Amino acid sequence: MTRATYTVLFNIKRTKELKDGTVPIYARITVNKQRAEFGLQKSIKAEEWDLERGCAHGFSKNAREINSHLDLVKAELLLKKREMDEKGKQISAFNLKNCYLGIETESRTILTVFREHNDKCKLLRNIDFAPGTVERYITCCKHIEDFIKLKYKRDDLYLQEITPMFVKDFEFYLKTSCKCCHNTATKYLKNFKKIIRIARANEWMKSDPFSNIKFHLDDVDMDFLNEQELNTLMEKEFKIERLQVVKDIYLFCCFTGLAFIDVKNLNYSDIEFRDNRQWIKKRRQKTKNWCHVPLLPPAVRLMDKYKDHPVCQKRGCVLPVPSNQKMNAYLKEIADCQGSKRISAHIQPDILSPRLSPFQIRSRLK
Repeated sequence: MTRATYTVLFNIKRTKELKDGTVPIYARITVNKQRAEFGLQKSIKAEEWDLERGCAHGFSKNAREINSHLDLVKAELLLKKREMDEKGKQISAFNLKNCYLGIETESRTILTVFREHNDKCKLLRNIDFAPGTVERYITCCKHIEDFIKLKYKRDDLYLQEITPMFVKDFEFYLKTSCKCCHNTATKYLKNFKKIIRIARANEWMKSDPFSNIKFHLDDVDMDFLNEQELNTLMEKEFKIERLQVVKDIYLFCCFTGLAFIDVKNLNYSDIEFRDNRQWIKKRRQKTKNWCHVPLLPPAVRLMDKYKDHPVCQKRGCVLPVPSNQKMNAYLKEIADCQGSKRISAHIQPDILSPRLSPFQIRSRLK
């Protein structure tokens, strides 16, 4: 384990002059570049303070008393540090200061609070939180854990050590080491900010590291498949089963206009028959609004194709939809095989524009 860097300096606060014309003396602890200050309940005239040596200059009785007290404080701080070392406690400037002052604080750390939050989210999965949201919080916590190990060579940080610089460095880490785009990094920072809000609401933190940080998402230009590209994809048959399955799932998204997560959660209980046609009737995952989608013949054929698939039989779902990560990875592979534009679960044909009615879409796909 890397040894902590540790220094103790003394200074005066000229801006806090007392009524008797003296200024207070402060101790500054620095551990691994993190600082914490506290007053010594001692004061001195500004002209009697040696800035370079960080002590009182001269040999007057007052100067000798102050310097003796400074030596005593430095020795006691070193003793407290050694005691923390022997007990195996992680040493921080904030924690060492409180230990010296006799302030009993609950040593809460950022990862402890984050994991407690995530454990509650897991219990509220599909109640208050969508499964994807829970996974995003878990991933964000893992990114922070890896960042702390890389940047600080430690397993965790105390809440008081989370500063605006930590947030900026974490954003830089997400964009460089994790290869996250701006929007993805911003979403992780928003997840992290919620944990800080929880800590602030419980008065575990005094300052907000996000107070001067504003979030913005870049506009994303969504591409579309034209009718010819859609027909080419429909006619393409893949010998690799996983690619064929993902292609069919993507086509089902196209023919219904449903989002990836809505198709993944689609069960036969969401299918009803009326007006001599099969309809999808379900709540959308994102908006919670009800949708009524007529099933076009190509979509019905895809449903029938996978009706006896082992995954569908086991889960009771309509299609054997993989994870979003695998779905997009395989779609990229499909696009590379065809030499076409990159497609993802969010890219659908322009002939399936939301401005068209289901019956207009059906006529254009005949």
